[in-house]
Amino acid sequence: MSVSKPPLPQSHIPSPASSNHLTIPPPSMPSSTSLAPSSTSPNPPAASLPPPASPVKISMQEHFAINVCPGPILPIPQISDFFPRFHDFPIAPLPPREKKILRENGEPEGEKDEEKEKERREENGEDKGDLGDSDDETYLGTLEFSLLFDQENNCLHCTINKAKGLKAMDSNGLADPYVKLHLLPGASKANKLRTKTLKNTLNPVWNETLVYHGITAADMTTKTLRLCVCDMDRLGRNEFIGEVRVALKKLREGESKKYNMGLERIAQNKESNNQTGEQGGPVAEEERGRILVSLCYVAEKSSLCVGIIRCAHLAAMDSNGYSDPFVKIVLQPDMGKKSKYKTSVKKKTLNPEFNEEFLYEVPKDQLAKKTLEISVWDYDLGMSNDFIGGVELGINAKGERLKHWFECLKFAGKKVEYWHTLTQQGAPSSD
Repeated sequence: MSVSKPPLPQSHIPSPASSNHLTIPPPSMPSSTSLAPSSTSPNPPAASLPPPASPVKISMQEHFAINVCPGPILPIPQISDFFPRFHDFPIAPLPPREKKILRENGEPEGEKDEEKEKERREENGEDKGDLGDSDDETYLGTLEFSLLFDQENNCLHCTINKAKGLKAMDSNGLADPYVKLHLLPGASKANKLRTKTLKNTLNPVWNETLVYHGITAADMTTKTLRLCVCDMDRLGRNEFIGEVRVALKKLREGESKKYNMGLERIAQNKESNNQTGEQGGPVAEEERGRILVSLCYVAEKSSLCVGIIRCAHLAAMDSNGYSDPFVKIVLQPDMGKKSKYKTSVKKKTLNPEFNEEFLYEVPKDQLAKKTLEISVWDYDLGMSNDFIGGVELGINAKGERLKHWFECLKFAGKKVEYWHTLTQQGAPSSD
């Protein structure tokens, strides 16, 4: 028994042409035909109608492309769009450097002018002072300060005003800055001065004056002042931010000079070591320290008043880099206990201030034959004291030491103060 299936409708059987193309229905009649008045001809004849439009056929690929990419096709970005130096075309070479015309003596024409301009900027304190708008990662900030040399009192006044735009050193994006000063060449702890620390700021304002005592005119010709800006860290080691250096030979006596300089990361160069080695003996004597002594002969009491005011830049004798200094004075020839005096001990310092006076009862005619021995010692508990340096004042002395003694005898009743360099010569046999 056979069952015949009914034939499928003709609409469900795809034609061979429909497998590759889609048929778009013809467009609708124009709106003008539909809006024609019905009074003239409600049913217009077929001859007046336009022929039906043939269906538009598009390929299946175009159909998929239209559905997937409805918008305009954009070019794919290339790496050269982000990094122009990777372009295929060659980059124009840099222009050649201009050759400097040599003068008769063989020196380039522009080199001398550049050196003069650099010296002028250093003298005016304009060296890297306008770096506030710089985007360079090496920018560390600027430091404003002023220097004044008082030759009469042998003092160098350093006023630290403020800093701007310091580099952030802490995790909060700020810093705890302070300024540390050194005189080069010389022992770092013997001539170190430091400002107070300001918390959480990149634009600190100190307005603090630090004074170096015992600075002579000869020191101003050879010394360089180094100013370091550091960040204080309680839990770890203090961090270095930047520094500036000023040659003191360009500073005139009695003139307060202002500086605004950019901080730099300058490592310890060999210039300071070379200067120390070239000068040799005088630097070694200076590193023992200096002492400020006042002498005054009081005629009413027939006594010599010796004042021990202060010491500066003493040599370090203890393992911590400091000393516990005190001063002994002896008037020779020895007059027993009345000829020996000793100051108090100042703990852990290389720049002690004593301000102590001692009287020797001696006639003026005998004073010319006397010699005053001054020695500085480092106090050690339970051990022998260490000799730091000494100086002798008397008729047999030379240079500034003889001049000091002579003025004391000449101007009775007048207090005469002099700075003297401590040396190892004439060290007492015992303390």
